[in-house]
Amino acid sequence: MQKYKNPESVLVVIYCKRTQRVLMLQRKDDPNFWQSVTGSLEKNELPRDTAIREVFEETGIDINGKNLKLIDAKHVVEFEIFPQFRYRYAPEVKINKEHWFYLPLCDEVTPVLTEHLSYQWLTINSAANLTVSPNNGEAISKIGSIEKINLRDQK
Repeated sequence: MQKYKNPESVLVVIYCKRTQRVLMLQRKDDPNFWQSVTGSLEKNELPRDTAIREVFEETGIDINGKNLKLIDAKHVVEFEIFPQFRYRYAPEVKINKEHWFYLPLCDEVTPVLTEHLSYQWLTINSAANLTVSPNNGEAISKIGSIEKINLRDQK
């Protein structure tokens, strides 16, 4: 029996506060596709837990171990799944629900790549323009407003 991906996911935009640059990752299965950290929720997993797990799996950054501040943007979008990725989902699934998170870092780090070919640290505009995903581009473009918001209960 084939196991399909859950059509509910997270998007985590990792950026450096000092340089105002964004970490972009190049997909292995589509080298023209650059993106932030993404991943589907596993069974009984909360979006925040998925974000923490996916950041570690895709970059080696241990949010809890390094006591980093993961910001829940409290923003959810629904979008049509790109045709080239639909084979991962049940045949009737066409829409994905995505929860946005931000991970500000003090310094640019070298990610440990296990799921991607390469990485780049880019300016906000360059990163937003590089990604093929309109949602990812929009999330990147909102970094400035996220920085200005006082999110009290975040850790």
